[in-house]
Amino acid sequence: MKVVVYNLGCKVNQYESDGMMHALFELGYEVSAELEHADAYILNTCAVTNEAEKKSRQAVARCLKINPNSKVLVCGCASQNDSEQFFKKNGVTYVSGIAGKGKLPSMLESEGIFVENIDQKYEDDLTPSVVRTRSYVKIQDGCNNFCSYCIIPYLRGRSRSRSMESVVSECESLSLLTHEIVITGIDMSSYGKDIGESLSTLLSALSHIECRIRLGSLEVRVVTKEFLIATQGLKAFCPHFHLSLQSGADKTLSDMNRHYTSAEYADKVKLIRVFYPHANITTDVIVGFPTETDGDFEDTLAFVDSIKFGDVHAFAYSKRNGTKAEKLGVLDKSIVHERLSRLEKVIKHNKCSYESRFVGASVEVLVENTGGYTREYVRVELGENTCHNEIITCIPVKTDEKGLLV
Repeated sequence: MKVVVYNLGCKVNQYESDGMMHALFELGYEVSAELEHADAYILNTCAVTNEAEKKSRQAVARCLKINPNSKVLVCGCASQNDSEQFFKKNGVTYVSGIAGKGKLPSMLESEGIFVENIDQKYEDDLTPSVVRTRSYVKIQDGCNNFCSYCIIPYLRGRSRSRSMESVVSECESLSLLTHEIVITGIDMSSYGKDIGESLSTLLSALSHIECRIRLGSLEVRVVTKEFLIATQGLKAFCPHFHLSLQSGADKTLSDMNRHYTSAEYADKVKLIRVFYPHANITTDVIVGFPTETDGDFEDTLAFVDSIKFGDVHAFAYSKRNGTKAEKLGVLDKSIVHERLSRLEKVIKHNKCSYESRFVGASVEVLVENTGGYTREYVRVELGENTCHNEIITCIPVKTDEKGLLV
């Protein structure tokens, strides 16, 4: 029997999907992560935006189009948010939510809705396979921030940390099988607060790991001298800091319930660059938050330009039912589109400017098919004569919209 585990969400979802694939393989199933012909499909869904939830629903039809006689099992954030939207669809036999994903591989013959309550302690029942060039390690789940626009804390529950011993053990095992480990979590900056540890102490405990270590999305509060010294203690740290921003306007940040000002954010960036002058600092920006005025957007535009981000994921605000921002309404789509267009031009210019500093310099690239990524997470196009899943050294000669070229 062949089972496809199809992931629609974030790096945490990817870690959990990889864990389900490993469990299915251990049970004797043929397993794939691609949407291809199979007897059963497990969809690990996302609900971070309305569009993400829509794509999760559409994935059911995509599976049944490939094999109308298959069964579809659904789990993840979108089904935690609304299980009935999936179970009422023809072909869907099983729906669960966030909790209990480790049980799902043994539930292929079950039918019904099995959305469990979120555990107050870290659920640690998944052991992912190494199925790609970099491996994810989940260290934390849930979130206590309750940003006014975000539904995830209501779905994933409160922040809870995995034991440091468990994280270190998994990283030690993976370091023998992969060239790069990506540390991830829903709010990994909160790691350890519930168990008497911190992200800094965890990184210090990983100082003996030989392979690359990359960090997922961070909150500004975690960036301290202690934290940066801990990153320097790693044998092969990747100086790429995805430092969540969302807005460059202080009034908008306050309305979003983000607990910092633009000046405090800028100070954290300066500190990072003291330790890592060529670090790639990337971020997320929400455009069109309901209270964002023209002046607020101009502040965001100027702030993004002043920081000189290596890249920015800019996207339109998405109203999510159940959040505090839901009652604030939405801005006119044409206004949001115009703002996004202006911001994307600044992003593109600064991205090209950042990448150009590596032209003529020696860089280490973890190869993925015809290209790969440097430690700073800059894409390098290598052509067809490459060594997949190997680290090579090269010297880029120019940059274009694809990244660096050799």
